[in-house]
Amino acid sequence: MTTPGVWRRRTEPTWCPGCGNYKILDALTEALLSLKIEPWKVVIVSGIGQAGKLPHYVRCNFLHGLHGRALSHAGGVKLANPQLTVIAVVGDGDAYGEGGSHLVQAFRRNMDVTCLVHNNGVYGLTKGQPSPTAGQETVTRLTPQGTGMPPFNPLAVGLAAGGTFIARGYANETEQLAGLVAEAIRHKGFGFVDILQPCVTYNRVHTYEWFEERVYDLGHEEYLPADRQQAMQIAQDWPELGDERIALGVLYRSSRPTHEEQQHGLLSGPLTEPRRNRELLNKAADEFF
Repeated sequence: MTTPGVWRRRTEPTWCPGCGNYKILDALTEALLSLKIEPWKVVIVSGIGQAGKLPHYVRCNFLHGLHGRALSHAGGVKLANPQLTVIAVVGDGDAYGEGGSHLVQAFRRNMDVTCLVHNNGVYGLTKGQPSPTAGQETVTRLTPQGTGMPPFNPLAVGLAAGGTFIARGYANETEQLAGLVAEAIRHKGFGFVDILQPCVTYNRVHTYEWFEERVYDLGHEEYLPADRQQAMQIAQDWPELGDERIALGVLYRSSRPTHEEQQHGLLSGPLTEPRRNRELLNKAADEFF
């Protein structure tokens, strides 16, 4: 896939050679190009971690915030100016560990933000500790006997919390992933994409070969992503939980009012537009002086 130069900064990525993040960067820039959005109308928000570096390589506005707080910052940006396309780019530790409570509330609120999660089962920036999506037999220096816990299931949590767009992609299926990212951005509401990606340095189990023996495209199965119960069944499929196949594609899609549409303060326009009401300003000033 040719990387769209208009969306790429000259800064060279500093990820490990072979990291799935490169393919995710390609997929995102390809999706943005296909949507014909002007770069100055896009804001990418990230937290801490290897995934958090991605906005540094995209030619648009970006906000690099705190660990686990990217969705809070993204929601604030969207409330301040709903006319912007806001994309949160986070890692699995960032989103499912430190930021887990923010993720659940984002599903519930249905804020009009796209969330792309780099899911590799480890904290890649801080030397490979197991993330919430690591299996219970994952052995690391921190967990020499394994984690002792089943892996966190973000798709099932999103469905249970009322998510309106829930999808899973795989970094090495870049063309399909670009399509999923574009769909998530077009979706009016919280567009969530969990992206499976190998960590070539710290995760020696979930390799490219491991994934490619197991992933399949829901689009080839005549699947209709409107049945929440069916989506929940597919979300439970994972090798370490008893099913060897891993579904890729849009698991569930529905519609309901977005968080921004329900904020009465935005009915008269974005907060970024100047609104001067001399009478109200004078009344507020009188209360303080």
